Amino acid sequence: MEYWIQTGLQDYVVLTGAHGIVEMQSDRELMMINNKAGLVTPDGMPEVWLGRLKGHKSIAKVYAPDIMNLFFSISPSKGYRHFLYGGKPGIAQKLADVLRERFRGIQIVGLYCPPFRALTADEESHVVNLINESKPDVVWCGLGCPKQEKWMHQFRDKLDAPVLIGVGAGFDFLTGEKPHAPRWIINSGFEWLYRMMSEPKRLWRRYLYVVPLFIILLIAEFLHLYSPDKKD
Repeated sequence: MEYWIQTGLQDYVVLTGAHGIVEMQSDRELMMINNKAGLVTPDGMPEVWLGRLKGHKSIAKVYAPDIMNLFFSISPSKGYRHFLYGGKPGIAQKLADVLRERFRGIQIVGLYCPPFRALTADEESHVVNLINESKPDVVWCGLGCPKQEKWMHQFRDKLDAPVLIGVGAGFDFLTGEKPHAPRWIINSGFEWLYRMMSEPKRLWRRYLYVVPLFIILLIAEFLHLYSPDKKD
């Protein structure tokens, strides 16, 4: 991300977990968007374990709150500028307040909370102008999968910011709106269970189909019965 900022390259980053991988099996557009991303990182321990079994010993989970805290922490000294896009009403502003208190001198140059529907043409134009006039180095997109991936791909060529990155519920975690899973649960691969227990009404349907299908995909790929590279 710093390299893109320093060289003027423009791309987007996808943090992909089990939910995203399962969604891609039936959503060819999402598969294409992931394949075209400048950087795709594993957002779950099962992907990390499989990667290590396949010889990628240095692979590690990239947890949205971790990368956010890390990048925000170095930003005041380096002058990086940030735009917050997404979240429930008021969350982006709350996050901006939290970051300004936690990281003195950080530049949060803009924020926007989109409505829970597709943007109109006028709203899209407004968003593009708002972000470009703010001149951010990084646009943090907290819409959740697959909305944030599709948003980044749709707006990538219209935005001047070097980095677009989708961080899902990262806004909620950093503001305390949603509880973090303890680190040992994250490292055990059961963060999904912790989140489902924290938000059963919203998440039980998702994980009811995501977890079994993801396990089947992992086993199939490990046994060389399936390869995402072979999907056309």
